[in-house]
Amino acid sequence: MSTVQDYQAAEQLLRRPARPGELVVGDKIRPQWIDGGTRFWYAVNNGAGKRFVLVDPAAGTREPAFDHGRLAAALATASGQPVDPEALPFTGIVLDGDGVEFDAFGAYWRCDRTDYTCAPAEFTPPGNPLEVPSPDGKTAVYRHGHDLWARSLTDGRQWALTSDGAADHAYGPGPDCTSNTTLLRKIGLPHLPPAVSWSPDSTKVLAHRTDEREVRRTHLVEARPADGGAPLTRTQRYAYPGDEAVPLAELVVLDVATGAVVRAQGEPLLMSQMSPITTRWAWWAPDGSAVYYLARPRDLRTLSLHRLDPHTGEVTTVLSESGSTRVEPNQWAYEPPIVRVLTDEVLWYSQRDGWGHLYRYDLRTGRLLGQVTSGEWAVRQILHVDEDERVVHFTAVGLVAEDPYRRTVCTAALDGSGFTRLTDDALDHVVTVAPRQDYFIDSASTVDTPPVTTVRDWTGRVVAELERADISKLTATGWSAPERFRVKAADGVTDLYGVLHHPRGFDPAGRYPVVDNLYPGPQVTRVAPSFDPGGMGLDAEPLAALGFAVIALDGRGTPGRSKAFHDASSGALARAGHLDDHVAALRQLAATRPWMDLDRVGVLGHSGGGFAAARAMLDHPEVYKAGVALAGSHDARYFNQGFVETYDGADNPEAWARTSNTDLADRLQGKLLLVHGEMDDQVHPHLTLRLADRLIAADKDFELLIVPGAEHTFLDCLAYVRGRSWDFLVRELKGVQPPAHRPAPIAVTAEVLAELFA
Repeated sequence: MSTVQDYQAAEQLLRRPARPGELVVGDKIRPQWIDGGTRFWYAVNNGAGKRFVLVDPAAGTREPAFDHGRLAAALATASGQPVDPEALPFTGIVLDGDGVEFDAFGAYWRCDRTDYTCAPAEFTPPGNPLEVPSPDGKTAVYRHGHDLWARSLTDGRQWALTSDGAADHAYGPGPDCTSNTTLLRKIGLPHLPPAVSWSPDSTKVLAHRTDEREVRRTHLVEARPADGGAPLTRTQRYAYPGDEAVPLAELVVLDVATGAVVRAQGEPLLMSQMSPITTRWAWWAPDGSAVYYLARPRDLRTLSLHRLDPHTGEVTTVLSESGSTRVEPNQWAYEPPIVRVLTDEVLWYSQRDGWGHLYRYDLRTGRLLGQVTSGEWAVRQILHVDEDERVVHFTAVGLVAEDPYRRTVCTAALDGSGFTRLTDDALDHVVTVAPRQDYFIDSASTVDTPPVTTVRDWTGRVVAELERADISKLTATGWSAPERFRVKAADGVTDLYGVLHHPRGFDPAGRYPVVDNLYPGPQVTRVAPSFDPGGMGLDAEPLAALGFAVIALDGRGTPGRSKAFHDASSGALARAGHLDDHVAALRQLAATRPWMDLDRVGVLGHSGGGFAAARAMLDHPEVYKAGVALAGSHDARYFNQGFVETYDGADNPEAWARTSNTDLADRLQGKLLLVHGEMDDQVHPHLTLRLADRLIAADKDFELLIVPGAEHTFLDCLAYVRGRSWDFLVRELKGVQPPAHRPAPIAVTAEVLAELFA
């Protein structure tokens, strides 16, 4: 059975945004660069508070940013408040010469790091979150109505950069379908900052005019607005697959001083999901002489690199590649393109040989100069290009035999010679490059090996060790590291990888119900190859704490492997990340682990995972006996046009119809809980209501929870939704009444939002 203690342990393991590091110390390093990017400081949670560390990579030093004991004593003297050096009353600092500044006790303080005297100081407010400041810090751009305006950060003067913006044809916004309007409204923000990019010399701004004038209008009804008044209708521009009108981005370059507007003399860019500037599909040349951008037609089978002259608006095509399926600049849809424009050349990512590799093109003629990397592995990210030394540094996947998803830091000469692994081990390496690109921060781990974080130079040499993660408090909760496994796909040939979380208090002689905690992709993977307590964000480890064996798997069609592996998702969203692979994995795992009870298998997923959770119940009722589908996209015909067409095709209504749970509702046999937020403006609630309607028509027994006012992430009611989900699985798979316990609610803070939108 699941006890209150199990629920409390599960709550401790929740991966909440900006959660203090009570259980793991030193696993996340977020560098705050100072002195022009030559040094940085970072904070480490110690369970009670934070300690602050200062690093000088050039000197190879790592030391406390200040004497915590002396500062605590000085602050106590100045403020009259008790101060614990192990639990300092602030979470961030500003290092300024010999001083350290911070907020504490409702005031702003400066402490001298030489004699440790503290006194109140003048507070410089942080920048407006709705503004985008220039590189030189003198000007900021913001949205004003439907136009873009500039503001001097020195004297406060404001002026218009555009004047012809209009409703649904405005400057600066991304597409309405992913604007997170509901969430922003809850925290008091009218919109996101504008999608703009400053030229390196701070004189011009690359922006786009967003054309959604003919895009389909959709509607949400808010039953109880925040003011308690009558219901409100919220209207949104949101295209469905096959719609003729989709969001477009018309690129413009704005001269901040003169007010000149230069419009790109090329076709508007398709912008079905995100701004090309936000996703870095459009960017400035390092010297500001040109803007480069990537474009694809609606069938996505051609990818082109274009050059935009910021003075004339002239657009020329640098190079182009076509294929029989979608041509991608990165298999991960929300990561930057793996493309780098150099002085006279282009490093271009292509999967033409079946794997994701770098090719070198002449920037002026578009002529192919050669292949830079090759082999049955893939480039994951370009880290740094040294044109003087003629080398490129990058991360690659597929070089670690036991786990092809683990990232390795590599280098190669631009002529294709000299391939070298800079991190020649079997760990996964997560890399942050220094602003000056002379060092990188490397976090090395696996799913069951806590990270060691170091600073390295481009030979791979460790310049300074920063942290070795301490998981002693985590293991004290009864947590055990997940087991990385390899199984065969349903085809009997393809290797698949996932993780298995053992239930709390595991006894190999016992029998445990199983939960498949899934997300089907195809734009992201479900399982990270690095250490990540909290269950990769989808409650896997909390569910294990409740007494379930939990699996998470990346089936065929997800990114991170060969082109053929990813192309298994083409026209195949209906397979929900190849659920047949999940069934095959469950059976193979249970064959050697008799403690996994395949008569009691459940499934839980959110968003695309919500679709897949319901689909698992409908396609494989003999396997999945209970399921929780959160915010599921249950009918592709009425879901996000850009996402559906990317993977099911731009002119494939048969595939869109196959990707519909509503048409299969009569197949339901097990117990199903459907949950959706009333104000979900990413995956609209009617998608769950459509499925509910068909389940009722088929006389099926199910549970439905519509959460009033909730957006896609359930952020301000997540504790309630999680509790209901956990209770449902405990009842239906364990056959016991769950204890009366709810996870504590999450406070929506600036830190929470920063991590949510990271």
